[in-house]
Amino acid sequence: MESVPVRCPACRRDHLYAAPVYPCACGAPLTPPLLRAAPPEPITHRTWTDDWVTVRCPSCERQDQWPQPELGCPCGTVLRIAVRPVSAPARPAGTAAPAPALPPPPPAAARPSFRPVTIRTARDAVTAAAMYLRWLGFADVVRPGNAASAGIDLRGTGVVAQVDPSTRPTSLRDVECLWLNGLAASAHSVCFSLAGYADEARARADGLGIPLFVMDLTGCPQPVNAPADELIMTVT
Repeated sequence: MESVPVRCPACRRDHLYAAPVYPCACGAPLTPPLLRAAPPEPITHRTWTDDWVTVRCPSCERQDQWPQPELGCPCGTVLRIAVRPVSAPARPAGTAAPAPALPPPPPAAARPSFRPVTIRTARDAVTAAAMYLRWLGFADVVRPGNAASAGIDLRGTGVVAQVDPSTRPTSLRDVECLWLNGLAASAHSVCFSLAGYADEARARADGLGIPLFVMDLTGCPQPVNAPADELIMTVT
């Protein structure tokens, strides 16, 4: 699997990023070709049309729109990873394609791999978060259907969650409202955001022990603070 080194321009932290694999219509696994020479771009404003890239399948030559690769840095910055344009040659002429890497064997007693849903709408973001909470082990995660659940997008046994699909960073008020709802329900409070978190929201969540996740358009949440890492490790 192709991976590239990525340095966050906000905190200077280094990451090794591997693009997600998608199934092409022909059945072949497809990975957006990353442009190693291009620096990552912090996302400060989102539009649905700008968050898709054209990728050509090397097996059938079909071109389709796929989510723009993104990386959530633990500092709260969401980075857009550049993709090689389809007009550029994927490899020098006359060279053979590299053999696909075999996936490593799963560790014993581990969860099965999370299978995300592509996010195209705000409703998709809520669906992806619900699937992730169920994957973590929370039962009966559903969208609440009553006015008493204002500020809560998902509720399950032992958990309440807020999903922010907006193009602005999640605010301090949002985090505190979520915490109060969790306190009232004696449940874990979990927050998901597409655009990351304001600095004061991140600091407050760390102090309250609220797990924060960012999601890219592949629908795969990434932890951005210590409570989120602990949640992944402890909930089964």
